[in-house]
Amino acid sequence: MSMVQHEYKKGEVIIKEGDSGKSFFFLLEGGASVYGGFGKNNQIKIADLEAGEFFGEMAILEAYPRSATVVAKGNTRVVEIPGNEMNEFFNENPDMILELMRHLGNRIQVMTSDYAESKALLRELRGSENENTKKSLFSKIKKHIDVYQTNKNKVIETTKSFDVKFDYFAANGADYTKEFRKGGIICNKGDASNCMYVLLSGEVGIYDNYKKPNEEKLSTLDAISFFGEMGLFTEDPRTASAVAETDNTKVEMIDQNDIMDTYKSNPEKIEMVLRHMSYRLRRLTSDFLNACKEITENYNS
Repeated sequence: MSMVQHEYKKGEVIIKEGDSGKSFFFLLEGGASVYGGFGKNNQIKIADLEAGEFFGEMAILEAYPRSATVVAKGNTRVVEIPGNEMNEFFNENPDMILELMRHLGNRIQVMTSDYAESKALLRELRGSENENTKKSLFSKIKKHIDVYQTNKNKVIETTKSFDVKFDYFAANGADYTKEFRKGGIICNKGDASNCMYVLLSGEVGIYDNYKKPNEEKLSTLDAISFFGEMGLFTEDPRTASAVAETDNTKVEMIDQNDIMDTYKSNPEKIEMVLRHMSYRLRRLTSDFLNACKEITENYNS
């Protein structure tokens, strides 16, 4: 492999927002900070990275420009992995597959929380025209205004989904599948989780508070779709219920303990899961930025 180690001093840029990404990175020593609008008046820190974390992977998984700038916090050492050698890297380091999934999953959790906060704030703002209400919420509002000002010129494409290869699933089959009739519960909100699902056929509804007075349908999934992926690397209870919407709804279960074996036998399947997670994170980011834009416009009106 042509992996290369790099060393950086405090303040040095490792990757730059807007650049095309041809490699991703693993942080060996030290730390780094992730910024939007780095070096500009509206610069904002997005996250801090520590040793043992990946970064820059979204540009490889989805072939998009770098979405942020990463800067060394001190003496920092990283490994740069060419995107076209990702398979070889994971073949030599199979334990790192789950680490990359955890990394993406953690970012999805943080963005989900930020988006939920923005939606709750919007509800408060929409429900009141009182200037005193806006003033009392200013500390929360300012965070979202800052995010919007930093990212208002950034275009995040969400119309193009990741490329799911239907023929691949048809040809390679599945390791462990289960079929459900219409109304069958695949998993319930609050259930313990240790696997994710691939919807091979049929239709699945994702619900909050299923069959309760405040039931809300969050989305409808068609084949081929992935869902419940947070169950691969967290022991947190399921946050929603998945219910078969048609007869002959068939799902494959991918267990956390089987990830490495699945990668060895069907690496393309795990690559598609990674692309799905990257796409989900990109969609969440777009929704969050749109909410920040609306909060900004509401506050300034």
